[in-house]
Amino acid sequence: MDDSVFDRAQDFAARLFEGDSGGHDIYHTVRVHALARTICEAEGGDEDVVRLSALLHDVDDPKLFGGGSLRNARRFMESEGIPPDVQEKVFAIISSISFKGTGRSVPESLEGKIVQDADRLDAIGAIGVARAFAYGGSKGRAMHVPGAESREFRSEAEYRSSDGTTINHFHEKLLKLKGLMNTESARRMAEARHRYMEGFLEEFMAEWDGSRRRHLHD
Repeated sequence: MDDSVFDRAQDFAARLFEGDSGGHDIYHTVRVHALARTICEAEGGDEDVVRLSALLHDVDDPKLFGGGSLRNARRFMESEGIPPDVQEKVFAIISSISFKGTGRSVPESLEGKIVQDADRLDAIGAIGVARAFAYGGSKGRAMHVPGAESREFRSEAEYRSSDGTTINHFHEKLLKLKGLMNTESARRMAEARHRYMEGFLEEFMAEWDGSRRRHLHD
């Protein structure tokens, strides 16, 4: 597949995400694309399918666009004359990579597993912390409410309807992602990002409780 197709896919996504301040902007897509290419180089798979799926993975996200018709991805690929068999592979991937509250949705193909891993890697670590608070703020959610307990979701509907705090979101989803990586490459990459989040949460709670007093006497 010609590189210009991927350039146009990125431009297409950028137009859809213009003005987003909730962590699903075009820079998220660019990072997922870069991570997916890195994982693909190590794990194998069809790089064209991986790249196209990564660039289009959020263009029909129900959180952003509602529904589940894949109309934006379909419109782009049909306009580019992408072969039907490749389109079907991409549709299968972008329909199955979302966390959906339980994390049990795993793509069948290696390419899908790679894109899912890349998307999940961008949800953890320093970038993941920033994105979590950006998204929570965009939805009017509290950062933290003492005593508010995190939940275990039994279905995607429960997960989508939740309006819990951002700190609870770490326990409900983000801290689980390291253990849900599909590929060995992503598992290695997730280790440092996971440790960073654990350290952040420890520091956040210490500052919230006012127990970081030593600086007053330094």
